Amino acid sequence: MKKSKSLRAAYEKLEEGKLYSPSEAIKLMKKTSTVKFDPTAEVHFNLGINPKHADQQVRSTVSLPHGTGKKVRVAVFCGDDKVKAAKSAGAIEAGGDDLIQKVSGGWLDFDVAVATPPMMKELAKIARILGPKGLMPNPKAGTVTEDVEKTVSELAAGRLEFRNDKNGLVHTIFGKLSFDEKKLIENLEAMIKAIQDIRPTGVKGVYIKSVTVTSTMGPGIKVSISE
Repeated sequence: MKKSKSLRAAYEKLEEGKLYSPSEAIKLMKKTSTVKFDPTAEVHFNLGINPKHADQQVRSTVSLPHGTGKKVRVAVFCGDDKVKAAKSAGAIEAGGDDLIQKVSGGWLDFDVAVATPPMMKELAKIARILGPKGLMPNPKAGTVTEDVEKTVSELAAGRLEFRNDKNGLVHTIFGKLSFDEKKLIENLEAMIKAIQDIRPTGVKGVYIKSVTVTSTMGPGIKVSISE
């Protein structure tokens, strides 16, 4: 892909082949950003896993200490006894059969779906709608739970789900470039630790091959995690 003039200029500020500390990388992200909007801070992990093996899958959640800077719309599939608690915690919609019917009718104005365990059988009716959109609640992602109030609060505060793709890469975000450096560093370190903590038992050799941070439309900056 052809780089724009501003992106080429941004890359010229980086030392070829150098691995930067998290604090250095954050400073460079801010220094090399040229867009006029508030860009998202992204992090990309290249992992030494074989995604074809069931024992080498990477999937979990992380609660970033300073959130993501993005408003998360949460829908909760639950019984009538939990609707009030779910909405009080920040859910934009909550319910059982009525909410399932609403989704069946085409309503998908939410980013994350949470469900109580008893509701999972009922969600089979709309699995073909939620699945392709990546909205189906999943126990591994922590979105199937009885404690909907706590889960909704964490999601609204910036809890992220992440998982590897077919190439063994994990792509996720860790804030907005408008965050101060300290908050971005702490969010990035929390994300790196989350990846490290769930190293699959089947992985042999180097687990995290590389970590790259970038802002929207900014250059990729390689990060050293030796610290």
